[in-house]
Amino acid sequence: MKYMKPLNLFRDLLERNALERGRLLGLDVGDKYVGLAVSDPDNKIASPLSVLIRKKTNMHLVAEDLQRMISELSLAGFIVGYPSNRLWRHPDSVRVKIFIDDLCKTGKLEGVKYTFWDECFTSKNVELLIKPLKLPPTLSKTITDKFAAVGILQKSGIRKVVESNGLYGIRHLILSSEGRMEQFILKLSVVKRAMDIL
Repeated sequence: MKYMKPLNLFRDLLERNALERGRLLGLDVGDKYVGLAVSDPDNKIASPLSVLIRKKTNMHLVAEDLQRMISELSLAGFIVGYPSNRLWRHPDSVRVKIFIDDLCKTGKLEGVKYTFWDECFTSKNVELLIKPLKLPPTLSKTITDKFAAVGILQKSGIRKVVESNGLYGIRHLILSSEGRMEQFILKLSVVKRAMDIL
């Protein structure tokens, strides 16, 4: 796997012609599960995909699943949620780094580009939104992990910013976090309303 700074990954993606661009896969790495979300071909909208079980002993299986998704979904790179705080490192950030290191050690994802993106409260926001639904714990956890990955991809919102503001827009988006969480919560509240109707 090849780490790239967010700006470089998104620039590389935009420099490709429209047919070669590929999608992005969002990863929300937890203690037991990895929530996955995939962008649409234009990288404008993220949708929940699945959840992978995360164990030290099954990293080869996780790598094989990701390798299969790369070809099936025409993935161009991964956006990995990274818990951070501007004042200090979040303890969960070590978990994410270990996960990426373990994936790299499998040797199955050579050349796959990835970057880290601040996941600031994505899981907590989803948990708060689905709590009133009173879902069984396993289902609740699965939905939380998938939609946290959606939040990571949606928060990166790169395509729209680049098209409207160019590379300055990317830098601004990377440096600021104002308003992104409110947009994410609004999108999840629409999902909750749809679930209420069903």
